[in-house]
Amino acid sequence: MIIGISIIVLGAIGIIAAILLFIAAKKFYVYEDPKIGEIEELLPGANCGGCGFSGCHAFAVECASASTMDGLNCTGVDAEGMKKIADIVGLTPVAAQRKVAIIRCSASCENRDPRNHYDGVRSCAIEASLYQGESDCIYGCLGCGDCVKACPFGAMQLNEGEQLPHVDLDKCTGCGKCVEACPRNLCELTPLSAERPIV
Repeated sequence: MIIGISIIVLGAIGIIAAILLFIAAKKFYVYEDPKIGEIEELLPGANCGGCGFSGCHAFAVECASASTMDGLNCTGVDAEGMKKIADIVGLTPVAAQRKVAIIRCSASCENRDPRNHYDGVRSCAIEASLYQGESDCIYGCLGCGDCVKACPFGAMQLNEGEQLPHVDLDKCTGCGKCVEACPRNLCELTPLSAERPIV
């Protein structure tokens, strides 16, 4: 008898709670343009911020409400993808020059004379905050690979022999995460074009 009453009371509470949740969902429902979802499907979903917005959703919202595609470009989407996005919103796509990361240091281990040995956590940020590095060069790459770890697309690899990162230009989207990660500002985004190929 007591168990039966408990089941009825709990069932009634569950039904009342469901009704209240349904009413709240209807009352606070926020309409979202269906174009936003279509645009998001074409984006890589990495939320890298290379477009200048906080993530792919914010970029999609901006595209859906834009009056021109000028200044709107996802670094992870090719020209064909941006054309599809422009078609969804009924605007003319604006050609954007692709940017890729380069490393402004070419001093491999052969060119660096080591003066000491760092035996701590392998992190450029930590090493740069503690001292100048293992060599006398206070400007060059520290070789710990913070930029490699920061890359969300796997476009960078650390060459252990040279202790220098290398960029795979085919994978690089120009998101700029490596630029933020390098404490010596050796990663740089540069335009990639047929007139100025990067080798």
